[in-house]
Amino acid sequence: MSDLNLRNATSKDVRMKGFRNRTTVPEALAWVDSKTTSLAPEVVDLSQLAGRILTEDVVSPLDIPGFDRAMMDGFAVLAEDSLGASMYNRLPLQVIGQSLPGNAFSNTVKRGEAVKIMTGAPMPRGTDAVLPVEKVEVDNEQIFAQDAVSPGKHVGYRGEDIACGTTILSKGRQLRPQDVGVLASIGARVSVIRKPRVRIVVTGNELLPPGAVPTGSQIVDSNSPMLAAMIQRDGGLAINPGIVADDPDAILEALRDEVDVVLVSGGSSVGQEDYAPMLVAKHGELAIHGIAMRPSSPAGMGLLEKRLVFLLPGNPVACLCAYDFFAARAIRILSGLSTDWPYRSIRCPLRRKLVSKVGRVDYARVELIGEQIEPIAISGASVLSSTTRADGFVVIPGDSEGYPAETELEVYLYER
Repeated sequence: MSDLNLRNATSKDVRMKGFRNRTTVPEALAWVDSKTTSLAPEVVDLSQLAGRILTEDVVSPLDIPGFDRAMMDGFAVLAEDSLGASMYNRLPLQVIGQSLPGNAFSNTVKRGEAVKIMTGAPMPRGTDAVLPVEKVEVDNEQIFAQDAVSPGKHVGYRGEDIACGTTILSKGRQLRPQDVGVLASIGARVSVIRKPRVRIVVTGNELLPPGAVPTGSQIVDSNSPMLAAMIQRDGGLAINPGIVADDPDAILEALRDEVDVVLVSGGSSVGQEDYAPMLVAKHGELAIHGIAMRPSSPAGMGLLEKRLVFLLPGNPVACLCAYDFFAARAIRILSGLSTDWPYRSIRCPLRRKLVSKVGRVDYARVELIGEQIEPIAISGASVLSSTTRADGFVVIPGDSEGYPAETELEVYLYER
């Protein structure tokens, strides 16, 4: 390495130097928004459409159903032939055939005739009503109507579900399972926003893979499965080949994967083996490192060869918090989703005071006791179990010293 390159690399090495200043949460969010926009559209199979965002209006090219059909099992008749029919005045009709789903009766029905028909089967020409099976008496090839039906009774008409030319789904809609069913019914191939590919880079020589049993001084990687689940929640495609060694070359190789977003969990602060910030600064842009919030103060973000990089703390709660505040926002924008928190919220009063510090945002885990908020923790970034005990969290803004008991706050619930 030349003397110039050595000096440049050394100047970008933040290890063991601490944080000279910290970016505010609003500034960090503004940076995310300025660097992120929804991805290009793609056409995917119907089985992959649920949860995706439409990039175009969908107009039906045909009527659904495409034919008049029976809505009851019984007999297709001309309603006029049943006038006056009752239990005491049975009217005879000649059965001339049957109509089944997918196998229609092909002839025209005349006065005094009937066709046996099943629910969903096409209505034969010449008929305009269905006489339910329980309203007739069957005698070989003849039936006796025991009740009258009006024109259109028990008939579903062509286009009554979807009329040709109707806009059935609008651009920007997040597709639900029932939407996919409607698209399937018209044979549609639609364009949706591409899912962002998100590389999870978990570093640490002390880590064991998820599912292993910890021994000695080793711990199990709990962050990658948690991050993968949240990436999926936010519309992304998680890519996680496994734990990356605390080695600059291995980490740089992972940072350069062909993806849209890289999440680095662990090795992202200012410790001796925290290489990721230096590598992002040297080979790209380390825009933010150190944020005025608790937990997650060592979090950072930047760009490396046009891909977004988020430096998430290794401590699980801090990792979750930094992801939800910043990385989730970017992934949701890329996916075409709303930047709102992906949590349901309610307002409740505090049972006791909740203390914070002016100048930083606090992410306080809380539980609900009755209809009141009980704080669990603000600190304790490594205590992941606190999030499973918690019902949700409260965000305390940077201009607040906290809240006294009985203050009504908004709680974001972990369960939707």
